[in-house]
Amino acid sequence: MRYDHGGGLLAAHLKSLGVDTVFGIVSVHNLPLVEAVEADPHLRFVPVRHEASAVNAADAHGRARGSIGCALTSTGTGAGNAAGSLIEALSSGTAVLHITGQVESAYLGSGRGFIHETKDQLGMLTAVSKYAATVTSAQDAGRVLREASAAALTAPGGPASVEWPIDLQYAAQEDDGDGPPAREVPVPDASALTAARDLLASARRPLIWAGGGAATARDQLLALLEATGAGLLTSNSGRGSVPEDHDQVIGNFATTAPARSLLEDADVLVTVGTHFRSNETADYGLPLPEAHIQIDVDAAALGRVHPARHALHGDARAVLPRLTEAAAPADADWTDRVRQVRGRVRATLHDAIGPQAAICDALAAALPRGAVVARDVTIPSSAWGNRLLPIHDPRANVFPRGGGIGQGLAMGIGAALARPGEPTVVIAGDGGLAVHLGELLTLAQERPRLTLIVFNDGGYGVLRNMQATYTERRSGVDLFTPDFAQLAAACSLPYARIGDASEAAKVVDAALASDGPTLVEVDLAALGPMKNPFTPPVKIPTR
Repeated sequence: MRYDHGGGLLAAHLKSLGVDTVFGIVSVHNLPLVEAVEADPHLRFVPVRHEASAVNAADAHGRARGSIGCALTSTGTGAGNAAGSLIEALSSGTAVLHITGQVESAYLGSGRGFIHETKDQLGMLTAVSKYAATVTSAQDAGRVLREASAAALTAPGGPASVEWPIDLQYAAQEDDGDGPPAREVPVPDASALTAARDLLASARRPLIWAGGGAATARDQLLALLEATGAGLLTSNSGRGSVPEDHDQVIGNFATTAPARSLLEDADVLVTVGTHFRSNETADYGLPLPEAHIQIDVDAAALGRVHPARHALHGDARAVLPRLTEAAAPADADWTDRVRQVRGRVRATLHDAIGPQAAICDALAAALPRGAVVARDVTIPSSAWGNRLLPIHDPRANVFPRGGGIGQGLAMGIGAALARPGEPTVVIAGDGGLAVHLGELLTLAQERPRLTLIVFNDGGYGVLRNMQATYTERRSGVDLFTPDFAQLAAACSLPYARIGDASEAAKVVDAALASDGPTLVEVDLAALGPMKNPFTPPVKIPTR
């Protein structure tokens, strides 16, 4: 196949992947790519205000659709700006195709200070991507794009970065259409699978722990859950793998006292695609049952954090039915206890968050089932958005899994444009929003159906709480905060304020009913404090 330039080749490749929206910033070093995407009637180019946001938005767009996202950035500083968000996609294992420019191939690596040149850009991209490559000829670009996309989409997924010299972008492309070889799906060792089946058949007090790797095995996980009568714990990433209104779903509450008690008494734990992150296991201090069946498509994850008596290297969609065949029902009193724990941990948290419970309740009541809730790293997200606010579809569960602040708004924009027919909510703090405040302009320009809820406490509240708990100093936590009403007006965005719990339902209902964006400020000084100030689950040395 012949294309007049690289932009035509890229547009054709994106459409073959089912991509319909591309996020990026135009530059002299990606101009033919951006022009081709914007000119194609089947593609939409969204001009964000920062390269990191381009990757975050592409990442969330792919998550919300259950596919791959695409970001276009410039070379040098532009590619460097994207690096932090590539780290997020790598941490979360989400598929992103990142295309960045590069200087003319004749000057590549010469170090002569060509505009936008940087030292070893490919090395930088390799460090923060699952796959990274350079287009080296006009006959090579199609193969590189297909290899990159296949790598991003192959479990465990991640971002794939392609740097494309500008002269080769403008050149006519010759593409033979050959794709990368198909990758074999791992199959568990037969003896390990048999032993796991025998263990599960004998279990009467089973628990299951679902991580992000369970998202593609929803039906199979539900079948095992109902065949066993087990309780389902989840990591934050595993939320929605079984809808959270199912009465056996305990959820992301593993470190609470009632869930710890269940873990102590369980006679088997089946884990599915979870990596036992530090903040979900009390810095790896959470005791787990020794009778542990672990399923993961990533061989390196098996037994890495917690010993696995039966390590099953395989795709959960294929492995879970084999376990379900052998499963026996749990004791009835165990399943009843699971249901009681489910109710208890939710009621306890609902009480602990004080007036913020009204906002959580309003969102739960007004959001359509499966609507995206994009959560930046902020106290409301960590305290209740990641646990209490119900998630019924893993594609709706959008948050920075690597823990980086300031990514929520761009993620919300990407997710909202993936699902234009339903409302999307972003939960952010004033400190996190300030990191990429410019994306309010993207929100105003693209006008998705997005409600941005900004919890304003005048700075970095979580660090402020930590300092109040462990030290006598307040360092770097008190920030100048804009007048959000005036800021919204300057960006032509509708604005509303919640200053009392009684206002939450009315404001949330109106914002979610809108067919465009709304900025909702939650004035935390007026709303009042939680019963217990939230501090993150990290270790602080005592002095």
